[in-house]
Amino acid sequence: MSVPFPRTRNSSLGYDVTEVDEFLAQARVAYDERATEGNGAVLTSEVVRSKAFSMTKGGYYAPAVDAALERLEDAFALRERDRAYQAAGDEAWFSSARSRAAEILARLERPERQKFAKAGFLQVGYHPKDVDAFVAYLVEYFRAGADVTVTDVRTVVFRSKRGGYRESQVDAVLDAVVDVMLAVR
Repeated sequence: MSVPFPRTRNSSLGYDVTEVDEFLAQARVAYDERATEGNGAVLTSEVVRSKAFSMTKGGYYAPAVDAALERLEDAFALRERDRAYQAAGDEAWFSSARSRAAEILARLERPERQKFAKAGFLQVGYHPKDVDAFVAYLVEYFRAGADVTVTDVRTVVFRSKRGGYRESQVDAVLDAVVDVMLAVR
């Protein structure tokens, strides 16, 4: 039997093997045309993006699994886009994507250090300078087509700062950016 991902050493943490294998089996079924059109499993690119696994010693090497999940998310997003094209047509699909992009851009163009809600004074959040700097690239992407990739958005890392931007809010906006980027690929 082949192992789909490299494993960590028994003393190192990795993704729970059983959880990953079960999720990937569900994804295979969901991606099968017959399953998605009938009563089969329902899985979307958003579900793939938000999937989390428990950490266990000797589990799957997390970066390898994450890379596979990114490819899987892309495949589901492409299928969702194609189905939306068929259901609504190109113009309606792009109109929807433009509308979502406009909402995101309105958030991203807020004044420096006011783009997102702050974590409490004693709570740690994302460093506003880091987030604002990355947001400037995203604004250029939406305004002028700057060279920002889905991978750039997925893998951005921000320093922590007490009283920084609320992480959940920043993450939600970055997820929405990924949705729009995948929609217009």
